[in-house]
Amino acid sequence: MLVHYEVEQLTYFTEFASILTQAMYIRVKRSKTTYFLQCDATEKILDIKNKLQDLIDQPANDQRLILIATGEILDDSKTLADQKVENDAVVALTLRKDDNEFEEVNIVRPNDFYQPRDADGTGNW
Repeated sequence: MLVHYEVEQLTYFTEFASILTQAMYIRVKRSKTTYFLQCDATEKILDIKNKLQDLIDQPANDQRLILIATGEILDDSKTLADQKVENDAVVALTLRKDDNEFEEVNIVRPNDFYQPRDADGTGNW
């Protein structure tokens, strides 16, 4: 019985380790908004778009995802791993416009809070 328990425990540990190695998150950005999505490297891009659909109320076929690091448009039928989307990757989201074209990538970076002082030490922070 001890051997069976150890095998079960090892199987559980192996499955858990597999889940940990595949679990990841990506940052999906559009304009001033960032969505943090927990996902799995084996998920297809269409699955990611369906997750976004629930958040942004836009159908998956009206979404385009672009991997910022490469500028590559992500293919709905391929997995994150297939397209080299790694943990903590930044992905741009663009939406279909009324003319059936997709909008350009628009990611607004937050302004720096620090404002340098003038050379004489005056000025606003």
